[in-house]
Amino acid sequence: MQGETTVTLEEKIIEIIVEQLEVTAEECLPEASFINDLGADSLDLAELLLEMEDTFDVEISTEDLKKIRKIQDVIDFLKARNVTWD
Repeated sequence: MQGETTVTLEEKIIEIIVEQLEVTAEECLPEASFINDLGADSLDLAELLLEMEDTFDVEISTEDLKKIRKIQDVIDFLKARNVTWD
């Protein structure tokens, strides 16, 4: 279809982060820390990861939650579980 674009997994993750944390896409670099760079607190991070679970139909365990500190951590977590977005 004309005008239809494909959104990658990384782009969808950034879209969710922008919506949930009210930051710009330009701020969402892979190495950006949710707390230190994007100003999220622990509640923001919990809400963000709940949205990721719903969107990508995955479960993030408490153990995995402790490891997710940066945007790249989310990307790696989802890719390790063969999550795709297209």
